[in-house]
Amino acid sequence: MSTSPLPPTTRDARPGPPRPARLGTVLLVIVTAYLMVGVDSTVVNVALPDIQQDLGFSRTTLSWVLNAYTLAFGGLLLLGGRMGDIAGRRRALTAGALLFALSSLLGGLAGEADRLIAARALQGVGAALIAPSTLALITTNFPEGPRRHHALSVYTSMAGIGGSVGLALGGMLTSWASWRWALLINVPIGIGVALALPRLVTETPRHAGRFDLSGALTGTAGTTSLVYAFIRVSERGWSDPQAVLGFGAAGALLAGFALIEARAGQPITPLRLLADRDRTGGYAAILLLPAGMFGAFYFLTLICQAVLGFSPLEAGLAFLPLTLVMFTTVRLVPRLLARFGAKPVLLTGMTLIVAASGWLWRLSPGDGYVSGLLGPLLLMGLGVGLSFMPLNATILARVEPHEAGAASGLLQTLQWLGGTLGLAVLVTVFGTATRHATGTPSEILTHGSAEAFGAGSLIALGALLVTAFVIRGGTSRADR
Repeated sequence: MSTSPLPPTTRDARPGPPRPARLGTVLLVIVTAYLMVGVDSTVVNVALPDIQQDLGFSRTTLSWVLNAYTLAFGGLLLLGGRMGDIAGRRRALTAGALLFALSSLLGGLAGEADRLIAARALQGVGAALIAPSTLALITTNFPEGPRRHHALSVYTSMAGIGGSVGLALGGMLTSWASWRWALLINVPIGIGVALALPRLVTETPRHAGRFDLSGALTGTAGTTSLVYAFIRVSERGWSDPQAVLGFGAAGALLAGFALIEARAGQPITPLRLLADRDRTGGYAAILLLPAGMFGAFYFLTLICQAVLGFSPLEAGLAFLPLTLVMFTTVRLVPRLLARFGAKPVLLTGMTLIVAASGWLWRLSPGDGYVSGLLGPLLLMGLGVGLSFMPLNATILARVEPHEAGAASGLLQTLQWLGGTLGLAVLVTVFGTATRHATGTPSEILTHGSAEAFGAGSLIALGALLVTAFVIRGGTSRADR
């Protein structure tokens, strides 16, 4: 069930956090690493037509430019979080940044379709090391209260705007240079982060003990099977044999994972993290909220280019209002938390997300950008800005330092799986709505997208109900 123990640490005490004067620089390095991951989740979206033309992708294989990254990232997040706990989070983040830079270089230079897909999968492995380590380093370097809330607000803004920045950046680089620069731009950033980390960020102690190999294998295989099954559903529908097989394998593997974790001395995901009701509610909400929201970005990108006739650059810039509102909002969230507590802020944010998705449900072929999309984008930016940072704070409150990586790894695994699940559901709704639809291609696309937005609003409503009836608001105003 476990491998031999790692060498014991020479010091059991945690190193002290950086001095307040250095915390801003520490935060800059950490959020730059995570922004790189967030940007790369969408930076190639608007470049897909150019990639298809240059490398000879078919329509079926083109989706794997996105899916290879999703599959590796979502499947390995739990393992990445636990590796940071055991080996040291700064060490894991440094390795992830270097791997991300190398894979970006390979992808940017790829001359064949299969090499680009392999490079994107390798990027996902690097991202799985980066993401949980960044959030865990914030938890351990910033004391609970105002400083951590400020750090989480900045971190959340980077995590939130990464996707929309990726769309804009991908559009600019594709229009002005080449789609290859959407990948090559990561090389100097990743190397710079890797060089700065040892100089600026204090390493967390390595925890002596046994690595839960059985849990790592079953958990990674189970989440990878689940991500793969959802990807197949989004491509082929719910009756696809490989999707059914993937769901079956995921169910069996994750059930085995739960049994192993319940008995392991040092589990990869301590099940006691779920003993706290607020944390469990936060995990459920962090799964549902991206499921109802991220899929909407996919259809909005299609509408901007195929219906409104936007260029890749214009399609990316269309999301800037959402980005600006979200970035402004998250700067205010720490003060709102201090005054009202987490739950009222969460309820307000999620209500706005439900309203934005419901507004998009009414989209019609005659709507332009200002009349049909701008209002929902502004509402969604405000709602996202109010929601994700309080959810992160709720989940990470009262987490023991040696379990911060596992807690943040599970958080981001559920968030990424939620986005994958949501896209699968919304694409399936779109396919059902357009299968027998008549009209022009623009009318069919708009009709199907509107139905998908309706499904997204119902999923977001689920997150709102979980927040209202499960989370008690344990991250209180006193926690500041």
